Amino acid sequence: MKTILIADDSASIRELVEMTLRSAGYDVLKSSDGEHAIQHLDGTPIDLVITDLNMPKVCGIELLREIRSRADYATVPVLLLTTESQAAKKEEAKAAGATGWIVKPFVPEKLLSVVHKVIR
Repeated sequence: MKTILIADDSASIRELVEMTLRSAGYDVLKSSDGEHAIQHLDGTPIDLVITDLNMPKVCGIELLREIRSRADYATVPVLLLTTESQAAKKEEAKAAGATGWIVKPFVPEKLLSVVHKVIR
């Protein structure tokens, strides 16, 4: 079973993403912010990270940079799920190594479609 780590400071978004992914057969790890998400980078196999951009403590870009800096996780696909649609933010995320970008509110079927494309 593939494991997906979700990092989002919105409990309702975490629940919606979790329900969507679990219904498609994925195992889900949840974090309320980037700092908590980093704690999951402890050798636990993770096949995909879906993170919000704007979070307290450690934002999505900082989390992405942390993931890319770790040999065990450097190639894990990372999707940003955010209300941000500014080109500058997208460029910053791409430069940091983001795999893709999904704008909130998301359609569950579209989220799963993207997940299926990027997960190994």
